Amino acid sequence: VVSTQSTGDAGISGMLPTTLANSARPGSVPLIRKAFVMSVNEGAEVEYERRHRPIWLELEETLRAHGVHNYSIHLLPETRQLFGYAEIECEEKWAAIANTEICQKWWAHMGDVMPSNADNSPVTAETREVFYMP
Repeated sequence: VVSTQSTGDAGISGMLPTTLANSARPGSVPLIRKAFVMSVNEGAEVEYERRHRPIWLELEETLRAHGVHNYSIHLLPETRQLFGYAEIECEEKWAAIANTEICQKWWAHMGDVMPSNADNSPVTAETREVFYMP
């Protein structure tokens, strides 16, 4: 779960949306592809991964209830960068996740293993899609 703040970028609400026609969901609205970068503290890579295998059930349910699909986070070990990718139904639901009690608890739980903002949200940088092949 990413923050509404970032390292000088616009955060969740400022990420440029990219829609994705999803034939696996007939009759539904196209999804928006979101990609972002975070990082994990040096020496905390194993613990970060352990805490995500699995994430809390209540957090997963909240993500799904807020229209999040195909959410994954990847680690580049050499730099400790985390690349997050999610397909979302709408920006408003995505942004609302940050206000849920379970998200606030998750951020506090993860604060010791990754750089965090004053509100405990992870420091996040938006990315801009430069290529897509459906």
